Amino acid sequence: MIFRYNNYPFDDEDYIYELKLDGIRCVAYIEPKSVVLQNKRHKDVTAIYPELQDIKKCVKKRVILDGELVALTDGKPDFYALQKRALMSDEFKIKLAANKTPVQFVAYDILYIDGKDLTAAPLMKRKEILNKAVTEGHGLSISWYIERNGKAFFELAKQEQLEGIVAKKKDGLYYIGKRTHEWVKIKVMQDEDLFVCGYQPDENGKVKDLILGYYDGGELKSRGKVYLGVSESDRKIIAEFAKKNAVKTPHFDKYENAVWIKPQLIGTAHFMHETASGGMRQPVWKGLRSD
Repeated sequence: MIFRYNNYPFDDEDYIYELKLDGIRCVAYIEPKSVVLQNKRHKDVTAIYPELQDIKKCVKKRVILDGELVALTDGKPDFYALQKRALMSDEFKIKLAANKTPVQFVAYDILYIDGKDLTAAPLMKRKEILNKAVTEGHGLSISWYIERNGKAFFELAKQEQLEGIVAKKKDGLYYIGKRTHEWVKIKVMQDEDLFVCGYQPDENGKVKDLILGYYDGGELKSRGKVYLGVSESDRKIIAEFAKKNAVKTPHFDKYENAVWIKPQLIGTAHFMHETASGGMRQPVWKGLRSD
């Protein structure tokens, strides 16, 4: 068996495969009479999701579960609906939102049960304990998995326009606060050729964030901006192009301190999916096209 460092799906008897949910990572401290939720930055977010207090009815012993907070729209995770919930602080608005857009906790691991630390147990043993310790319901569900067939599972996630899959070593231990190659995220991504419409400079006036756009029925529309992956050679080409092809009228209204150029340079952006506002989720620049 070899370790998997890339972002490509693979088949392996030593791994299981779960859906990568488009949500917010969360650790749930559950007792028969109380629930405490912490995000990955160890911030207590219990009060933001009052509808999840009932998940304590799903356990008979004290447990600590690792999982994902998910809001569903048409049966699929909706990150933007969840993000709105995560930013709320007004108690009355939180209660209204909990009724309108209830959040679920999807458990995919168990770290502790009734005084026993499980982090040194192999993954499949933890999965076995999780399924025995927790009853689904009241906003809590258990992440299901398949064995061996990672490629086919990835294609299914892609077909259903989901975020991707996670491959996990069957004998993998749980490392608190550490990233390891025992969990491999394999994301469904897409490429799109876009016009470079301008850029936002850094403090020295050099090209930093690229502002990208596309034509829809003859109208230039914004696709958002990208910083990751922009090479020094691309920055130089765009800066040189801007010297002779800058325009005074902004192509889009929402970008401050931007240098606008004629939309003639074309490059490829690699991103997860289109956002509700027409932007890109987790974009990475692949480079200017020379053809």
